[in-house]
Amino acid sequence: MTNQTTSGVSLSAIPRSLFVFAIFYGGMVPLGGFLGAKQVAIGPLAVEAGIFPFLTLIAVSSAIAEMHGRAIADRLVRYGFVPLFIAIGLSYFVLQLPTDPGMYEPAKEAFPVIVGQSGRMMAAGILAYGVSVSLNVWLFARLKGTSGKFLAARGFVAAALSQIVDTLIFITVSFYGVRPIADLMVGQMIAKIVLSAVMVPLVIALVVRIGRKLDAEGAA
Repeated sequence: MTNQTTSGVSLSAIPRSLFVFAIFYGGMVPLGGFLGAKQVAIGPLAVEAGIFPFLTLIAVSSAIAEMHGRAIADRLVRYGFVPLFIAIGLSYFVLQLPTDPGMYEPAKEAFPVIVGQSGRMMAAGILAYGVSVSLNVWLFARLKGTSGKFLAARGFVAAALSQIVDTLIFITVSFYGVRPIADLMVGQMIAKIVLSAVMVPLVIALVVRIGRKLDAEGAA
């Protein structure tokens, strides 16, 4: 029996995998900005912790392109701006509210530092998100061609190239004229390429596998 909303729109018209991973994607978008407040060391490499949810977004958008086509994945990327802007707006609103005097003192001091990114860094994050994730989807779809093979390799190449562009945009917009950026760019690019090789193919394969299972169950 077909499930319907009160407006008569069939829920079965939306693939189950798309519905589930669109919700997941929307939740991950603003997370990168908050986790980016921490710098993590992975062996000799240093990178913002926000790279983990960001690479997850890269992988999920590639998996959606694989299962449902580039147009759907592009739309998912654009819709990702909605939770991103809402999160930024709510963060700014909360920062303007008076702080409870009884709040735990270290948390009181740390909260504005973690949440209150500069306008320049916020703009850099928004621009880098839109360009790099859209570029990833485009590259992933172009590499697919007509064969549809080499899922892991396509995912890595698209992610690595898009992360190079992401780094160029984010570091330049955030820090140009404030500090030397060449060494910072090189270090970030190397770290992101390594993480793209390790993380992205695995997440794409997992999402595609779960997605196809969800769609098969929905069609049953």
